[in-house]
Amino acid sequence: MKNIQVLRAGIVEHSKVSEIMRVMQQKRINDEIIDSIILVEHPEIVTIGPKASREGVSVSDDYEQTIVDRGGGITWHGPGQLVAYPIVKWENDEQSVRKIINRIEDLVIKTLKDLGIEGYRDSAMMGVWVDGKKICSIGLAFLHWVSRHGLALNYATPGNRIENLACCGLDVGTTTSLEKLGYKKNNNQLITRELLENTLISNIEKILNRKPLEEGNYNLEDFL
Repeated sequence: MKNIQVLRAGIVEHSKVSEIMRVMQQKRINDEIIDSIILVEHPEIVTIGPKASREGVSVSDDYEQTIVDRGGGITWHGPGQLVAYPIVKWENDEQSVRKIINRIEDLVIKTLKDLGIEGYRDSAMMGVWVDGKKICSIGLAFLHWVSRHGLALNYATPGNRIENLACCGLDVGTTTSLEKLGYKKNNNQLITRELLENTLISNIEKILNRKPLEEGNYNLEDFL
């Protein structure tokens, strides 16, 4: 079984992580680094994918926003959200975009299940849903079957910042967070980013068929 390096980055601006992901993707293509997964939170920003740009989707000026090259429409990032970016060289028998997305969905669904929450797929849009609402968005970009970008799991987002957006082309209010749906605790333990990270990491080996290696917190720039 291959290893995957887990990089807990803390809170880092989206622009910085986006630049680092590009470098890491090329290094993974060249086998200069092993498979990696970045776990991070971003200060608030709305990323606008090609679909949203083509359809002329507009975002209010009170949101910082940026154009990205992953699939999909608009995605909110900010406090109360766990973002996971797999920089992974997918093997020949894994090389199907749908199969890879399904495995990432499975990773989130199993993570939620371990916290007593029933997550599921919905034909309306890829990602993970709970109680009729979308709580996790997934968007990837590939180069030589090495992935970049990833998933955004909303657990305790502030106010109605995400609910006021037509994320992924869905109706306003469709995308929300676990806390807004009443899932704030698991067995009297507050659902935090750290708890979600730990639970997600515990499922990587079973779902992604890669053994996670973790040696503490990292400055992502160390991998450039």
